[in-house]
Amino acid sequence: MDLKEQLQLLLQKQLGQNITLERPSNPELGDFALPCFRLGKNPEEIRKILKLPKIIEKIEIKGLYINLFLKKEQWAAQIIKAVLKQKEEYGSSKQGKGKRVLIEHTSINPNASPHVGRARNALIGASIVNLLKFEGYKVDVHYFVNDIGKQIAMLVVAAQDKKPEFNDLLQLYVEFNKKVEQDPNLEKEVFKLLNDLEEGKKSVKAKFKQIVDICVQGQKRIFEELDIKYDKFDYESKFLWNKSTQSVCNALEATGKLETDQEGRKVINLAGFNLPMKNPILPITRADGTSLYMLRDIAYTLEKIEKKTTRNIVVLGEDQKLYFLQLKAILSLLQKQAPEVVHYSFVLLEEGKMSTRKGEVVLLEEFMAEARQKAEEELKKRESSLKQAKSIAYGAVKFAFLRVSAEKNITFTWNKALSFEGESAPYVQYAVVRANSILKREVIPQKFNVFQIVPAEQALIRTISIFPEVIQNAAKQLQPHLIANYALELAKKFNEFYHLVPVLKAEPKEKALRLALVQAASQTLTNALHILGIEIPEEM
Repeated sequence: MDLKEQLQLLLQKQLGQNITLERPSNPELGDFALPCFRLGKNPEEIRKILKLPKIIEKIEIKGLYINLFLKKEQWAAQIIKAVLKQKEEYGSSKQGKGKRVLIEHTSINPNASPHVGRARNALIGASIVNLLKFEGYKVDVHYFVNDIGKQIAMLVVAAQDKKPEFNDLLQLYVEFNKKVEQDPNLEKEVFKLLNDLEEGKKSVKAKFKQIVDICVQGQKRIFEELDIKYDKFDYESKFLWNKSTQSVCNALEATGKLETDQEGRKVINLAGFNLPMKNPILPITRADGTSLYMLRDIAYTLEKIEKKTTRNIVVLGEDQKLYFLQLKAILSLLQKQAPEVVHYSFVLLEEGKMSTRKGEVVLLEEFMAEARQKAEEELKKRESSLKQAKSIAYGAVKFAFLRVSAEKNITFTWNKALSFEGESAPYVQYAVVRANSILKREVIPQKFNVFQIVPAEQALIRTISIFPEVIQNAAKQLQPHLIANYALELAKKFNEFYHLVPVLKAEPKEKALRLALVQAASQTLTNALHILGIEIPEEM
């Protein structure tokens, strides 16, 4: 429990009300602020009954706030000692201890090598996994594989009984889409194949499995290169073969909302849910009785719910917002709680938005190779070792993708992502490398005393102190961009400290404190970057 939480508990006991302390953006207004208007009491009235701990130096009333000022030296020592003691656990509240989380992310169609736009799903998902593990949760990471959808059927037809290589799948898919545009009758062959699949024909099942296995293994290899891993791949076909889709239909029929339309499709009437749909009738099967994705996803989601985890999370593109609202409405008919959802927006390059169907994509594998090449070029300019090019390149891409709030578009540019001076991963990584280079040159004292804190030290300590709060907010809201932007701010404060305050040439009594502060800053930045999946280079 950090100091802020301790003070909140103390004030709650004294005032008999829930207390939430704020942090003034201007340090001159104090270290914490108590918003009295939320308590329905006059600040002067509250001030008379407050009994504050010795670490509070003074309090001031400003408007409807009571501002609390800490004893800088005592507080600084407390923060630095906490970081050095907790090390890689500093910032964690351990609120997830003994609790389980299931998160499904990535789950892109297994019909091609992943493109850059869909990689944002995987990067957000992986950082949320790291974040929740940091908070003490046991996290199960799932990937939902659409192994029986129309896209796979198109590839099966396009492959013509051959076994294509993973890197050939995208071209096969694009060329077949062009053929369908020219000859719509080809779609009949695709739907016939899907019908045969749902009837369980062994030869058709084998063809689907061959294509899907090639793609899943290829995608898995690419994501593992980025240190993104999955505990389980869940296949849609399972919910056909075990009759779960039929069980879902039976359950929906009992709600009175499942109907059969004039075309012979099973549809759900979502009237009354106030969804942004022109027609509230949602099909879940085709006229020939084959299931649509929604039906299989309902069965899958129900299976995830049955695992009774503390949190059930799914990461989806913003183009699936309506789809998720439909899923949520259907689950409510079945009296089930929908998962927590994180929607992410698009990645825009100079060429604009990407489309797998048209072949207008930048493949993730090629994109990361280009990132590494550009990182090497930048390191050559700086006459630095090329050994660190991979960690710098991959860190640059991850940071650029994660720093922007998930619901906002990213406009990616290489110059910004790989800048050593801008708001980028290399800038943050370099701050840690710079700190570590100081620490390598000195034996870190086991004890230090805090005599007087100068402004640059105070600003750095203040920023380090809020890391636990950032972590808790990010974990609660599932927003890793809060951590990325925090890391950037901490790196800025460290660099200001580095340029303004001597460390190695400081007087002995100041040197011990400053070395400890450098170590605390390095540790906190390392913890933040670890959650983002970004490595620390040995040198830059």
